[in-house]
Amino acid sequence: MLNQLAQILEVSHKILFFTGAGISVPSGIPDFRSSRGIYHQGQYRGYEPEEIISHSFFIAHGEAFYEFYKDKMMYLSARPNPAHEFIARLEKEGKSLGVITQNIDGLHQMAGSKNVVELHGSIHRNYCQKCGKAYEAYYVKESTGVPKCSCGGTIKPDVVLYEEPLDTEMLEKAVRLIGEADCLIVIGTSLLVNPAAALVSYFRGRYFVIINRSSTPYDYRADLVINDDIVKVVEALKTK
Repeated sequence: MLNQLAQILEVSHKILFFTGAGISVPSGIPDFRSSRGIYHQGQYRGYEPEEIISHSFFIAHGEAFYEFYKDKMMYLSARPNPAHEFIARLEKEGKSLGVITQNIDGLHQMAGSKNVVELHGSIHRNYCQKCGKAYEAYYVKESTGVPKCSCGGTIKPDVVLYEEPLDTEMLEKAVRLIGEADCLIVIGTSLLVNPAAALVSYFRGRYFVIINRSSTPYDYRADLVINDDIVKVVEALKTK
């Protein structure tokens, strides 16, 4: 399988990566749906995690939302791992069109990727809902209770919560990039969350690769499926 992946990487010139939470697990950030993921850790203060990260919960229970969000979703000390660096290197070499990610951790940019489509936003962007003033992640992380703007307004992270639509501009850019790619490599996502996951249906290129620890609903369409840790895969590629 690794030989096949190495060959695909060699002959492809417009590679596009599509990443999910699994790529950041080696950086110390838990995923959502695995047996050790956030959704399987039980209730948090009497609420289910999926309920907490919804728009309606944010509005109705701001303090509880931020307690969970800062504890479970803001990993500001996390750093890129070899998989993030591998993706950034291929873009720098002109082999990759960039990366579409479902992650909100900003690790792709930290690794050096320039063309990053963040479908679900980023913890590193935060805005006052009243005046629009921007705040860095550390301000939110270190705040007590619900973070407030200097104008008195509530600060909201620029992340897509349940019940909120994806950004139209990001979706359109993602569809355009997928249409241009000759190779699509999906990494670390179960491909269960729509509409993001359904974007892979727009791919019409030559090679479709999925690298994920567990199976996905799109495995049958892939030219190559590798059920392994992405860092192990990247490290093994160095020997090819």
